[in-house]
Amino acid sequence: MKALYPKIDPYNEFDLNVSDLHTIHVEESGTPEGKPVIFLHGGPGGGIESIYRQYFDPEKYRIIIFDQRGCGKSTPHAELRENTTWDLVADIEKIREHLEINKWVVFGGSWGSTLSLSYAITHPDRCKALVLRGIFMIRKKEIDWFYQKGASNIYPDAWEHYLKPIPENERHDMVAAYYKRLTSEDEKVRIEAAKAWSIWEASTSKLFQSEESLHPFEDAKVSEAFARIECHYFTNRGFFDAEEWLLENVDKIRHIPAVIVQGRYDVVCPMVSAWELHRAFPEADFEIIQDAGHSMTEKGIASKLVEYTDKFVEL
Repeated sequence: MKALYPKIDPYNEFDLNVSDLHTIHVEESGTPEGKPVIFLHGGPGGGIESIYRQYFDPEKYRIIIFDQRGCGKSTPHAELRENTTWDLVADIEKIREHLEINKWVVFGGSWGSTLSLSYAITHPDRCKALVLRGIFMIRKKEIDWFYQKGASNIYPDAWEHYLKPIPENERHDMVAAYYKRLTSEDEKVRIEAAKAWSIWEASTSKLFQSEESLHPFEDAKVSEAFARIECHYFTNRGFFDAEEWLLENVDKIRHIPAVIVQGRYDVVCPMVSAWELHRAFPEADFEIIQDAGHSMTEKGIASKLVEYTDKFVEL
């Protein structure tokens, strides 16, 4: 089993103005002369966590991570205007150009896999390799499974807490009901909904649940950005022209070295999506972690991700 690399701090942090409204926070760690890798965090709305730096050899990689629009240290906080998949894809290119990088490894899990695929399909010539984990493609069946009916049958105890903020007469469309509350003018209503939404995801992310979560969702600011931005993207179906846009365009990236890492018992992003991507992208290595759920911190998933970042640094 591969272990995570030791904790490190960034050697450079800066804010990049990407529109008249948005400024994003970017950090670099590892070695300035190393192979560039861009880490695309989950959510959308998850923000940077320090553990993300530990999936890369700091002596060989130049590790670039940024808070996507509206979350973490990016401003304005929890902003939904000018916040789409294609705005984020454009932001990734602005970071690459600002740092004068020609090509880089692209790493993303969960929503980060959605964004990685979107970026790679749009800019295949800028991708040295792809590390994709916990595949999610923002299709109706995926959203319905986790937020309407499906995962509720496996975690009925956690589901009860997710249901609480929503009256029974609105529960036929939970995403719409949450969106109404997450965009409310009443801060108390927003925060109650944001915490319930975020904690539902945290409660189901590992095969063996623990009190530890990747994100501190009891923090109102963290949960508000996470829930508002996620619900915004899900309501708008990821801003794709077609439900199967990613699979329909995967031929554009099949020449890029890639790996798909998937927990067998992932309840948040069930394995069927990874399987469908594997069938459309057979050239990518396909690694099923038999004793894992969704979280990148689970031992089997973390080990496999480090194995591939070590492998791809030699490309």
